[in-house]
Amino acid sequence: MKTKMLVLGIGNTLLTDEGVGIHVLQALEPELAHWPGVTLLDGGTLSFTLAGPIEDADALIVVDAANIKNKPGEWALLKGEDMDAFLMSNRKSTVHEVGLTDLRAIALLAGHWPEKRALLAIRPDVVDWGEHPTPAVAAAIPPACAAIRELIQEWQHVA
Repeated sequence: MKTKMLVLGIGNTLLTDEGVGIHVLQALEPELAHWPGVTLLDGGTLSFTLAGPIEDADALIVVDAANIKNKPGEWALLKGEDMDAFLMSNRKSTVHEVGLTDLRAIALLAGHWPEKRALLAIRPDVVDWGEHPTPAVAAAIPPACAAIRELIQEWQHVA
């Protein structure tokens, strides 16, 4: 059985670096839109309507701007329980985190929080009106895309 993977980009593209999850999704789209079993979903600024797609996925990768303890533009890939711990430890670590934490709770209650899950968090530099990420965050998009492709390939070979 083919693993159903969901890559969920989160963010508001009108707020400079806050929209990086969507910018990463757009960069991945030309290649990953044709990969079997992989769904790319623009989650915008989160909504409870995302609970269904998350519950339907066997594997979940969330891409979002987050206040990780790095320099602006640096990123971290938090897998499995590390992702959960990050979401639960600092409720203000991302603009959307309360929503993502709520979606996690809904999925757990339904018994459908994907065992394979990861958060690719990119540290924003500026969150203010603007349609493009700052240079530091824009430079993080290609390596973040590469990390997501590698993770998908790893999970597809394990499945």
